[in-house]
Amino acid sequence: MASENDIEPDNKNWTWVLEKPCPDCGYDAAQQDVDMTGIVLRDLVSQWQTLLLRTDVTERSVPSKWSILEYACHVRDVFRIFDMRLNLMLTQDDPLFENWDQDATAVEDNYGAQNPSEVREQLSVAGRTLAAHFDEVSGNQWKRTGRRSDGASFTVESFALYLLHDPIHHVWDVQ
Repeated sequence: MASENDIEPDNKNWTWVLEKPCPDCGYDAAQQDVDMTGIVLRDLVSQWQTLLLRTDVTERSVPSKWSILEYACHVRDVFRIFDMRLNLMLTQDDPLFENWDQDATAVEDNYGAQNPSEVREQLSVAGRTLAAHFDEVSGNQWKRTGRRSDGASFTVESFALYLLHDPIHHVWDVQ
């Protein structure tokens, strides 16, 4: 039986997706209209809702690759983390984000054993909440800044474009 320990931690710095298209999923930040972030997020929530209804939702195609359920748990948590960070960027001057170890979270929260219908609802709430918060961003707010603990710096605009790659890429991962 596959376990979270079969997954090799992802240590890549994915910020490069802001500069060039992803060769895997095809995401191209330069082609995105940041004002459409909320709409794109709601569309992605719908895609994940459909994926979580599949009969093979808990199965890994190979032991070293997450199941649809595990990817969905990750996407749900990405939505939650990005919502908190967006709030910090809009309410504080150049906040430094707490480190988030996505791989440790997957193990600690036992992603593979979570209830798919509960994850489906949680992902929907988290994604729609984040979409609504991006809908409210306007004017100079897009230029507000925040920093990750690894030194990566974002504006709200680049943060939105960086965010969109994650759920899009993971839809590609499971299809």
